[in-house]
Amino acid sequence: MTTGARLKMTAGLAFLAMTALSAALLAGFFGTLHPAFDSFSHFRTHLSVLMALLALPLLASSFRLQAAAGLLFAIACLATTASALPRLWPQPAVAKPAHQAVYSLLQMNLRFNNPTPKKVLSLIGRTNPDVITLDEVSGMWTTELGYITSAYPYRILCPYPNGMFGVALLSRRPFAADTAPRCEPRGAMATATIDFGGIGVDVAAIHLSWPWPKEQYWQIGELAEPLAGLGETAIMAGDCNAVPWSAAVRRVAALGRLTVMPSAGPTWIHRTLPDFLRRYAGLPIDQVFSKGGLTILSSTRLEDTGSDHLPVQVEFTLRPGDKQPENDHATALAANGSQNKPRG
Repeated sequence: MTTGARLKMTAGLAFLAMTALSAALLAGFFGTLHPAFDSFSHFRTHLSVLMALLALPLLASSFRLQAAAGLLFAIACLATTASALPRLWPQPAVAKPAHQAVYSLLQMNLRFNNPTPKKVLSLIGRTNPDVITLDEVSGMWTTELGYITSAYPYRILCPYPNGMFGVALLSRRPFAADTAPRCEPRGAMATATIDFGGIGVDVAAIHLSWPWPKEQYWQIGELAEPLAGLGETAIMAGDCNAVPWSAAVRRVAALGRLTVMPSAGPTWIHRTLPDFLRRYAGLPIDQVFSKGGLTILSSTRLEDTGSDHLPVQVEFTLRPGDKQPENDHATALAANGSQNKPRG
């Protein structure tokens, strides 16, 4: 085979690969029609980059017009994921309101068999969040979390049928009077109304299963009632196993009349791969939702704690004008303008 023939065959194979990637990308935009299509949406960033890399050399081949169209399509697809792309430079610190209490929530997928649970407890001690939402709470974690009962006495742990994928919600602040925390079907969601200086806020921890062909789609349907039952002011966080632009996350938000927080960046990658790849090439599947008189100020990915997910910490305020007695933690945060760590 001559060199020219080999180049022509290589270009043809690259064109076929580019076409296949474009079909996968296109399918991801039709996730509302069937969850199988939505499964492609989770890899939109990766597929877009691969498609662009294939299109670039094809610009010098006989497929140049198709390559140009493919490159434009890849760039357009990538643009829809811009809010979740890793930040390559430090972000400016968010100015904290001077006359409002600032609260914090820490979201963590613990990993059911995490070999370094003390790293998790150490991070909690150092960050001192007001409330913590947890996923993959296994029997091991029930014991480990018992060590911080004095710091977080208000809690609910919801076991999952397999004993590994439960959720939990821990709080330094009391549950609102005349309310009780609750577990939703099969331990996929925990909800409590927490008293933030006299204001009751519904706080929820959620953990969704993997996308189609796993049970994520029908699990969201199973949670429709508790999602719709969230109060007027609420914050919910968890491992959704779905990216923020997916039909699955949009469906969760719609059911709860919630707004999805702009992503903190990639949080998950297979546990055998290094943390560097997780931060720059992972999937942004840990989401935070909110509604009502709650404003999210900042989101930060924290250090590795032995899970295949990175912890995410968010800071938020409650609507100005509401009665919010000061407290030591909130006053300190508001006074020193607690710096938001650089993303990625």
